[in-house]
Amino acid sequence: MSGEDVVPGPQVVDKTALICIVILFLLFLVALVGNGLIIAALGSEWLLRRTLSPCDKLLVSLGTSRFCLQWVVISKNIYIFLNPATFLYSPVFQLLAVQWDFLNSATLWFSTWLSVFYCVKIATFTHPVFLWLKRNVSGLVPWMLLSSLGFSTFTTVLFFIGNQRMYQNYLRKGLQSWNVTRNAVRTYKRFYLFPLKIVTWTVPTVVFIAGTVLLITSLGRHTKKVFFSISGFHSSSAQAHIKALLAFISFAIFFTSSFLSLVLTASGMFPFREFRFWIWQIVIYLGTATHPIILLLSNRRLRALLGRGCSSAHGAS
Repeated sequence: MSGEDVVPGPQVVDKTALICIVILFLLFLVALVGNGLIIAALGSEWLLRRTLSPCDKLLVSLGTSRFCLQWVVISKNIYIFLNPATFLYSPVFQLLAVQWDFLNSATLWFSTWLSVFYCVKIATFTHPVFLWLKRNVSGLVPWMLLSSLGFSTFTTVLFFIGNQRMYQNYLRKGLQSWNVTRNAVRTYKRFYLFPLKIVTWTVPTVVFIAGTVLLITSLGRHTKKVFFSISGFHSSSAQAHIKALLAFISFAIFFTSSFLSLVLTASGMFPFREFRFWIWQIVIYLGTATHPIILLLSNRRLRALLGRGCSSAHGAS
């Protein structure tokens, strides 16, 4: 949920909305557990070997940003539920908005670079630039992580400046009519904040889609070749290709749904506490909760690391 959503006054929450809130909370818990397991698996690997592979660095960064983002969302919803009369620009809301903006941007960038890494490592294109990237992409991972943090910090500062400007307009209601102030706030959101968010969210999304399309195209070609080979569909190679293809397609679907959720939430199409708002939240976080589980189930190495970590913890106890 966006930090810029308007928070209305107290009102009675009907049973249907309450059921949606419970479902949403359960999805939050699933997302926390899924991302927490990824962090635990890779964390145990880091403690054991004192290093992580480039791909694992991207995975643990993505899992950590998602894990923290879930806590911010839970905190925001609990705060709103316990303080329904709070206003939009309270200090608590400003703090949550800063964290929300940073973690959303970081999650988008980590997902984007993970898609690019998989594309470069797995796809089999023969263009010279692509071959150069394949040789050097592992060494570029630290720069990917630093750029993600840098871009996220920069956009968060821009969003914070925009929110502060709207807060100043909000305070003017004591000097002029509220209708004038509200119109000023809406105009500022429409011509500054919303276009800024669209640009900053679209850039990583375009890169993600490009990398994912190239990867899926390459995997699709190889799957087709293996399928029509002598071994056919039942070969282990064909099944591995199909599993990888389905995993990346699901990754693309979940990433796209996250991007659309950010855009639609920022546009104000789903007013807070309306029934359609809670339905939309369930749709959003269904993907957020499902993808870490799919990642764990489809990644044999993650499962092995997690199992080894659990065995070590059991043996230590």
